Amino acid sequence: MFEGFSQGTVDFLWGLCLNNERSWFQAHREEFHTLVDTPLRALATQVGTAMIESYPKLGLEVKISRIYRDARRLYGRGPYKDHLWFSLRRPSEQEGSVPSFYFGISAQCYSYGMGCYDPTPATMAKLRARIDRNPKPLARLARQVEQRGEFRLDGPEYKRPKGDPGPLLYPWYNRKQIDLCHDDSCKGIFFTPQLAEQVLEGFRFLVPCYLYLRDVTGDSAPV
Repeated sequence: MFEGFSQGTVDFLWGLCLNNERSWFQAHREEFHTLVDTPLRALATQVGTAMIESYPKLGLEVKISRIYRDARRLYGRGPYKDHLWFSLRRPSEQEGSVPSFYFGISAQCYSYGMGCYDPTPATMAKLRARIDRNPKPLARLARQVEQRGEFRLDGPEYKRPKGDPGPLLYPWYNRKQIDLCHDDSCKGIFFTPQLAEQVLEGFRFLVPCYLYLRDVTGDSAPV
């Protein structure tokens, strides 16, 4: 069972930010496994198991990030990731193009939510076409998200707006990516077992939005 993260989790991630090199990591490897990797995996297992049992037809699987960056894509950065995460998604060759639930931690904050972080332009065109044909289903979901107040709509916007379906759906219509996220500082509930329930309840609330976006990615209707 997940027992919460600790101040040691935050301290390790700050240390990694400042010393992202092999010698430092090797000297602190046990701290990584004890303070970061073990609780993250416990949280992923607890939340993932509950979601899979509650929504078996979604076909979700748990994926946990590795701390090692791809050596072919360092681009001047250190060899280790200073932001770690787990996700719940359906298997896909292009994982960023389909919606997924996620939880992530860094030295600065933790976050959780649901979205598509690398949708194809065709997918976003399908979303706009759906809004044009029938805006009511997404408008209902958008109002529920606003009323709950837990998640904010995020993702880069087009420099030139694609259209204006009204103030409620304009932010959905004119984004390159869709992400419903909750960010918080690493304090309070972050250090308690109750974090698992908070994340799980957030994921459950986002299931209707997930289904809407999942259907969009598989929509064969013309755009």
